[in-house]
Amino acid sequence: MPNLKVEKAERLGLCFGVRRAMTLLTEAVRKHGRIETLGPLAHNRLLVEALAGLGVEPVHGLDQVRGRILAITTHGTSPAVLSEIRARRMDVIDTTCPIVRRAQKTAGELAGAGYDVIIFGEAEHSEVRGLLGWTGGKGIATSDIDRLDDLPRPKARLALISQTTQTPSTFFGFAEQLIDRLGPKMEEIRLVNTLCQVTCLQQEAAVRLARRNELVIVIGGSNSANVRHLLETCSPLVETHLIESAEELEESWLAGRQRIGITAGASTPDEAVEELTARLMSL
Repeated sequence: MPNLKVEKAERLGLCFGVRRAMTLLTEAVRKHGRIETLGPLAHNRLLVEALAGLGVEPVHGLDQVRGRILAITTHGTSPAVLSEIRARRMDVIDTTCPIVRRAQKTAGELAGAGYDVIIFGEAEHSEVRGLLGWTGGKGIATSDIDRLDDLPRPKARLALISQTTQTPSTFFGFAEQLIDRLGPKMEEIRLVNTLCQVTCLQQEAAVRLARRNELVIVIGGSNSANVRHLLETCSPLVETHLIESAEELEESWLAGRQRIGITAGASTPDEAVEELTARLMSL
């Protein structure tokens, strides 16, 4: 394919929150040796494997912790978990993304001010579970507007925030539906934009990339929320495929295509993007 042109999105790959966390963990390993993280640092297999090679191992619960140093991941956690960690006298390395920390603070302040808090997002996602904890039992999480009919009748004051990696279109679309459905019954509905602007800019860049190319490859963890949103953003515009590593690229996708676009999730290592680019250019 001598005329193949490969273009990377203007914004893609590791966000500053994940880079910051990796720096903190790398420095901690040099100082303390092996450490553990409460869950994977981010939803990317290659990144987790690379950290494991340095001595950073994820555990899935506090009862699995064997050492005395535990890292909180970029997705954050709840005040209850932090209290339990302190009660166990563990040393904590907190790598919570600053954008997630801001959302946590917002959730706590809204609940403290007497609002029932709705978190737009995936209820089982680790970030969302942590955000719910900051509401002190005054929050619910859903991305399905119809689920609100099954929930206890909210108070007169309602607030809406978002999982940080959701897309603006889906978040504000949900907000419109929420106002239409519950607005007449509420004294006040407060909307607070807790979306990560870095993620939003990556999604906007992915749209521009999709419009300029005949095929888009999204590289990142299949269990990553922001990676799935990149896929959802590009798919209506152009044929789009999601892979976790360059080895998963299928040459049949490229048949008849001359312009190929690449975008990557916020937890995708730089090396994975470069390997994919090199493989495409070698064809």
